[in-house]
Amino acid sequence: MNPLQDYVRYETRRQFFARGKNALGYAALSSLLGHSFRLWGEDAAAPAAAGPGLPHFPPKVKQVIYLHMVGGPSQMDLFDYKPVMADWYDKDLPDSVRMGQRLTTMTSGQKRFPIAPSKWKFSPAGQCGLWMNTELLPHTAKIVDDLAFIRSMHTEAINHEPAILHMQTGSMVPGRPCIGSWVSYGLGSLNANLPTFVVLVAEPTNKEQIQAISARLWSSGFISGEHAGVSFRSAGDPILFINNPPGVPSELRRTQLDGLRALNELTYRQVGDPETHTRIQQYEMAFRMQASVPELTQVANEPASTYELYGEEAKKPGTFAYTCVLARRLIERGVRFVQVYLNNWDHHGNVAGRLPSQCRDIDQATYGLITDLKSRGLFDSTLLIWGGEFGRTIYSQGGLSKDNYGRDHHPRCFTMWLAGGGVKGGPSTAKRTSSATTSSPTPCMCATCTRPFSTCWGLTIGALRSSGRAWT
Repeated sequence: MNPLQDYVRYETRRQFFARGKNALGYAALSSLLGHSFRLWGEDAAAPAAAGPGLPHFPPKVKQVIYLHMVGGPSQMDLFDYKPVMADWYDKDLPDSVRMGQRLTTMTSGQKRFPIAPSKWKFSPAGQCGLWMNTELLPHTAKIVDDLAFIRSMHTEAINHEPAILHMQTGSMVPGRPCIGSWVSYGLGSLNANLPTFVVLVAEPTNKEQIQAISARLWSSGFISGEHAGVSFRSAGDPILFINNPPGVPSELRRTQLDGLRALNELTYRQVGDPETHTRIQQYEMAFRMQASVPELTQVANEPASTYELYGEEAKKPGTFAYTCVLARRLIERGVRFVQVYLNNWDHHGNVAGRLPSQCRDIDQATYGLITDLKSRGLFDSTLLIWGGEFGRTIYSQGGLSKDNYGRDHHPRCFTMWLAGGGVKGGPSTAKRTSSATTSSPTPCMCATCTRPFSTCWGLTIGALRSSGRAWT
């Protein structure tokens, strides 16, 4: 028998803690001191490296603008160039390509699934040479080098409500906190007089097929209600009852809120519900917003250069361009997360009549927003997200002609882009730049892509790698 092993085996708890008191004490001290605790010989004046649990690179993103195109934009009519599809016009989608993909009830009864190539002109844009729809998106083409495209987006949801809910909360079942609520919860407020998370719903010019947008999309779910999104209206007062009724001065409103707070505190001591404190905070925020929101929404006071940048539509309350100006003003004032919704991207029919209108709504406004953020030094710390809840099919829903067609939902492959916040745009398509200007991209025959599978995923991985700093 080894005496040392016997000693360790039969050592009592009290002996162990007595023998290791110095080591345990140092461990406790280091956890309390945090970044102030440095190794022997380390320069105290030097900047601290990434701490425990922090990424290698310092975080860049401080604020987020999420532009959600409700309905699902058609990727092959906007950003995914598929020239070989012209040779497949009106031919049936092969079963080997569809591979059992389920259909919505809107096309499940069709006898044919004819291929519908895009009717618009695509050309290379920017230094990266990305082939995109420059006919409908000429302003976006000017900033394409700032955008990182993710072409391999996919989802299990095939209908709008669960798909949008999945994009916003990570679950198709209601009840989870949305992404804006998590940002509010994790990063906190930069402005005590404005909500941390604001929701703006823009009005599209064309309103042929509007989808429902419910408040569950900006719910805080199971975390505190103070992190839920605050929806600003597109017309009239941005928030209902933001102004005091006639004859009620601010001093009287303050007295009322103080009395209400006392009653709520009494209720909290009796019941102990933490949401009571959330209600108190919401009342206090509403009182502060009575002074901050009217100044925020004075978009008419913007200089003429703003409307030259965003377009004349920015003068009309409720338009997407107006909403983008308001989003920039919110970011300037320290709002952490701005969620913008634009409806009517559900192109089951009349793509030729509806898509140009949708593109006019977003094209110059998006260009103006990114350019404006750059000029104000906010672009590098603000992450922009653009995309919908799914994509559209390569085959036509309903009748097909050279000039018009419809597209059904397609969850398995769609495109989104990121910009700002450390995202490295452009190089995600740099591999194709040299050949793209002289020849068409090499096609494949997957359901919604014309690139070879390896190249398709190679570009996607390249985009993710180049934009990796956006998440660190």
